[in-house]
Amino acid sequence: MDVSNERMSGKVCMVTGATSGIGKVTARELLRMGATVVMVGRSQERCDITAEQFRKETGSEMVDYLVADLSSQAEVRRLANDYLGRYDRLDVLVNNAGGFFMKRQESVDGIEMTLALNHLNYFLLTDLLLEIIQASAPARIINVSSNGHHGANIDFDDLQGERSYSGWRAYAQSKLANVLHAYELARRLDAAQVMVNALHPGFVSTRLARNNGLVFQLVMPLMRIIARSPDEGARSSVYLATSPAVEGITGKYFVDDQAVPSSAASYDEDTARKLWQVSMEMTGLVER
Repeated sequence: MDVSNERMSGKVCMVTGATSGIGKVTARELLRMGATVVMVGRSQERCDITAEQFRKETGSEMVDYLVADLSSQAEVRRLANDYLGRYDRLDVLVNNAGGFFMKRQESVDGIEMTLALNHLNYFLLTDLLLEIIQASAPARIINVSSNGHHGANIDFDDLQGERSYSGWRAYAQSKLANVLHAYELARRLDAAQVMVNALHPGFVSTRLARNNGLVFQLVMPLMRIIARSPDEGARSSVYLATSPAVEGITGKYFVDDQAVPSSAASYDEDTARKLWQVSMEMTGLVER
């Protein structure tokens, strides 16, 4: 991916999950385009290594990072506060960090891990940074979702898989939640000020699901044969973050830089509003 120019000069971008996979590529390309990039990662060491690698590859010193475990609501709140203490604008927020969990786990907040990391992380971080994003208008919010949301529904009767858990079902539900969140937020905001879109990066060879034991470790090398590279997977994230062609476009779902229909369930506004309210309650937020 060669996007070296100064299109993003003067802009500040935050990318979560930025020390590996498509998040890492997205952060690197935004840096190449002249942006100040704030990476978010769980590991201080990996953030240090990645930032130094970016400086060498891009020649830019405009890279910063914040360390947080985004499955923890307290750490999401600390991350937002730390960011607001360092910066006075945020032009682009790329919600990218996520995971896949074959066995049911709970976050430190006692919430099923897939829901906590893949959806409530996006929801809470976006809300906490929304005021500074709006003040930086025109600005952009990007939710990295997946075509895995097709066929999924939000099961409000068993949202956390307490009665019946399937790793894939939990993942697909969380990716549908990413799209519903993007669409509902877009409806609530002025498109001329803040554009909110979701995307499918394709099946990408990343670190996702490597925490699920020996079977996945054996299967993933075979799957990577047909998978996209992180560079290919990051193209839509970079496109939505930077392209003038997206100016004023909001509440859409993108695949390979094209707005395409998402699942029928993702357009259910009653479900979106209910998910919003449940998410507010689960994160302790107050309606604006």
